[in-house]
This record gives sequence, C-alpha cells and structure tokens, in this order.
Amino acid sequence: MDLEVKGVAASPRRQAELASRGKKLSQGWRPKTTHGVRPAEVPCLDLGKLGSSDEEDGNSYIPFSKRYPRIGPPDSSSTVSWGTPLQTPYAQHYQTQQMTRKSCQKKMELSLLEQKTIPENLPPPTDKYKLKYQQYEAEMKEGYKQYSQRTVENKINSAQFQESSRKTAEKEDPQPEDRSDHDLSALDEKALLQQCYTNNPYTIQHSIRKLEAEEVAAERRKQAVVEQVMVDQLSRAVISDPEQSTNTGTYQRDHTSAGLGTAPLRFRKRTLHETKIRTRSSLTENMLSNKLRFDGRILSRNGRDACRELIGFFFMYDRSLTVYEYRQFGKNRTNALPFIQKGVYSHQRGQRKGQQYDLNDLHVGANLTFLSCNLSLPESIKQNAIFTLRVTNIDEAAMDILKTTSVGIKQDITQQEIDESRVFRIVQGILKEKLSKRGVRVVTRLGKYFRELDHKGDGAFSKAVFKQALTLFHLEVPEKDFESLWLILDDNGNDKVDYGEFTRAFIGEMNEYRKTFVRKAYMKLDFNKTGRVPMVDIRKCYCAKKHSQVLSGDATEEEIKSSFLETLEHVCSNPSEVSYCEFEDYYEGLSIEIMDDEDFVNILKNAWGI
Repeated sequence: MDLEVKGVAASPRRQAELASRGKKLSQGWRPKTTHGVRPAEVPCLDLGKLGSSDEEDGNSYIPFSKRYPRIGPPDSSSTVSWGTPLQTPYAQHYQTQQMTRKSCQKKMELSLLEQKTIPENLPPPTDKYKLKYQQYEAEMKEGYKQYSQRTVENKINSAQFQESSRKTAEKEDPQPEDRSDHDLSALDEKALLQQCYTNNPYTIQHSIRKLEAEEVAAERRKQAVVEQVMVDQLSRAVISDPEQSTNTGTYQRDHTSAGLGTAPLRFRKRTLHETKIRTRSSLTENMLSNKLRFDGRILSRNGRDACRELIGFFFMYDRSLTVYEYRQFGKNRTNALPFIQKGVYSHQRGQRKGQQYDLNDLHVGANLTFLSCNLSLPESIKQNAIFTLRVTNIDEAAMDILKTTSVGIKQDITQQEIDESRVFRIVQGILKEKLSKRGVRVVTRLGKYFRELDHKGDGAFSKAVFKQALTLFHLEVPEKDFESLWLILDDNGNDKVDYGEFTRAFIGEMNEYRKTFVRKAYMKLDFNKTGRVPMVDIRKCYCAKKHSQVLSGDATEEEIKSSFLETLEHVCSNPSEVSYCEFEDYYEGLSIEIMDDEDFVNILKNAWGI
C-alpha cells in the first residue's frame, strides 16, 4: 500500500519505519523522538492491560491515545507546559475520583456527628458514674484553685524581686553624702575584679613580634609625616618669598599675549621652574632637619578631638613649631594635614605666660597652650578660647643631639614652679588614701556630677561649687592646701576653673604611657571616630576569657563581663552608649590602685585585645 503525504509518494524505507512505529504504539511505547530505545533487559509495558477492577468504581481507565497531547516539562518536545489545564480523559477521571472521596468523607463526618448526639430516651446515669463525675469535677476545681494560687504567688514574687532589685541598685548607687570614707559598695567590689588581669596575654615571642610590628607601623607613620612637612615647608618658602611678587621686571612675557607688560600677574606666564628670580630665603633641607619631633594629644572631653593622632615638630633655627594630624582612611590610604601652622608661639597659661616656647618646654607630660581664635581649627576646639596640647612622647635621640649642639639652652626651673609641684603632691597624697579601693566609683561619679551641672557646656565652675563637690564625695582637704591649689589653678583671677583641670590637679592622673593604651582601646571601639561607643559594641568587644577567676573556674566569662558592664553603665549619662570622658574616668579610677604600669597595661590588653 502506497502512503502519500502532500502529494509526495513514500519510499519503501519510509513505509518500513511507519510500520514499525505503529507496532510499537500498539504495545504502549512512546514515539522515538522523546525517549531512547528500550534496553533489552527492560520488559515491555502494555498500558492497554491497565483497567479498573471490580472493587474500584465504575469509571474505567482510558488508555493512551494519539488524539491527546502529552504533558511534559517546559523543555521537552511537548506542546503543553507544566500547569496547563488540559481536559484529558485521565484528568477527568482524576477529578471524578477526588469528588467521590470528598463526598465519602462528608458522609463519615455526618455519621460520627450523629453518633455523638445524645438520644432523648437515654436512661439516667447510675450512682457509679455520678460518683466518678463528682470526683472529676472536684479534681478540676482543685486544679484551677492551685493554678490561681500559683499565679498570685508569681505576681507577688515578681513584685518582691523588682523591689529588691531597686533597693540593691539604691544600695549600690547611694548618694555621695551617705557613703562613708572606707565603706565598699557592690560597685567597688565589681570594679576590683578588673584588677585580676595582671598576666601578660601573650608569650614572649608573640610580644616581641607584636612590638616589632607596632614599631614598624609607627616609624612608617612618622616618616610619612616628616616627608610631608619637609615638602610643605620647602615649597612654601619659595612660593611665599616676597620677591616673587614685587620684582616684575624680570618676568618673561607671554608671547601669545602681546602688550600685557603692565597686566596683573595672573595674566602673565609665571612658572616656578622657569623663573629667573633668585629667592633671598636661606631655608634649606639641612636647616629643617635640625628639629625635634614629638607626639601630642588634645586635652578635651570630646572623644573625636581627644583621639586625634598629632605629630609636632620644633625647629631650632627660628624656635618655631608646627603640628600635623595623621589620618588613616581604611587600611592603605593615609594623609598628613597641617593642624597648627608653622610659627612662633608662646605660653598662654601659667607663670610663663607670654614667653616663647623653647626646647626645655618639650618633655613628656608638658602642656602647650594655644589661642584657638588665631588658628584654623575644628569648631569643637574653638569653643574654648585656649586649648591645651599634651606632649605624650618625644624623640629622645634628637633631644640629646640638640641639647649638645645648641648654645645657650639652660634648664631654668623657677622656685615658684617647684613650690607648685610640691602643693600638687601634698593634696594628691591626701586624697589617694581616701580613694583606696573605691577610686573607680568616686572618680566616675565626680565626673558625672560635674557633667550634670555643666548646663552652659564650658565646664567652668566657681570655688564654692568645687568645695561642695569635695564635701559630697568625702574628699575634704585642709583649707590651707585647698587655697594654695586654687591660686595655682585660677591664674586668671576670674574665680572660674575647668572641672577637668581641677580633677587632674586634685586627684591626679595616670601617666602618658598608660593613657596611650586607654586611647588605643577606645579608638579600637570607636572606629567611626564619633566620640561615642554603643554599649552593644562594648559587650561584643570585651573579652573575659583570660580573667584569673575564669581560668580557675570560680566565675564564668559572662559573670565577669556583666560585672564590668554594670559598673560602666552606672557612670554613663546615657546607659546605651559610652563617651570618651566616661571611658577615661573609669580607667583613671582603676589606675589609682595599680602601682605597676605593666599590670595596668595587661588589664587593657587582656580585656580589649590591643
């Protein structure tokens, strides 16, 4: 039989293929275009034998037919994708089965509901069941009664716990006038736990490696600042020479602009490398190299200003000084910008007021005072008329060379300065005994007390306010010593002294070696340079793993961390964040009882990983 499609006669080979395909379809196989050849070990699947049994419903299964397209995945050769509603006989049969099952489930539910219904002619219960019901009812009432009692007890216990917590807080946070000199509160005991970090957290080899890495980083930072200073000063010496602007006869005229001989300088061709003017300035690199480098920090309660990295230079050839700020952006980008322009400056406070700064004025712990109105400074620093720069480190080798080579440098410490230093030591010695084992609580509370009184924001108070504060915190000193110290602090005679300066003079402060690590710990926490650290970040960064009680098993890491956080929260004006001055006051009070510098540094290293 010849098969003809669209007028084209089928070849014998084509007829054989069609015949074999029809045979396979009759046996239940799909076309060859979708699946591969059936393996020999796989038996034939005859879908025609699949039919409904007598136990099933009357709907019979309709075998596969070529009249209905097959449902396949989207990437198959089927013309119908997944999820396409297609009314095939199989789909109709499946829907019918689902409807039948739902109807059967409804009938079963109705029958169960009818069984639960109590009929009207049910006989009354016997005495046995009545007794069981009464027992069950009594048990339910007793259980509900006990539940109500437990609820009331829980409420009472919760109220008592809140009351006890409030009393404990009041006990830990008494009014300053209610605390005697030698009583230790729970706050003091928690603060004393921080003194257990006295072991070095690193091995000797690890400490040497860290020290070497820090020295290399510090040397690179200082070298970058030195290079920037040399470039700035040498370039400025040539460009700012007056002869560059006054001598107009030697400038080359721009040939493209004829007739501009009398025109302003901005219209002339004035290139530094092409000028023939010989500057009169004798400033050279050798002269600038004759300098003393020192590190400094600003005495400020503003955390952003207090954590600025400042590097200063004192030039011997003209007794001038300049201060640069080192800034780091990310890991690799750094910059050094002038903070105090190069110039000749003089003392603005103290007995040497008006005298020019000299080499003897530069030593670790020295205070350099400047008028903020005459300098280009941030607005936060300009709020005070005078700001103080504390020298934290100097180049000892350069200092020795300058003292040896320079002529006329003498150590001229006056008798008045010696007397002032003696007054400071006497007063601080008296208060040190009173601050024994309660330095953290007193120093932090005293700072918080002054900050709450500082409504103007200038931090200046009168003598009466300071006397009242010393009385409230049981820090009385003899009247003679107080008056002597007040005369030293009130050098202007206006009966106003900054409370930060007052606290440093009366109680004292930690040395610059300890202060360097305190600033380093805070700068690690305040990576955004905002001056305030959220308490959440404090909790995350604080580490108590190497605390002695944790290592011995007497306390858990969470207990030590909680004791530190509770102590710190009591001194903060806002319990959710810590400012720099609050963080500094905490460790200022902790430093009073620790005599060895390395023990204090190990506390910071263990707790903050610096």
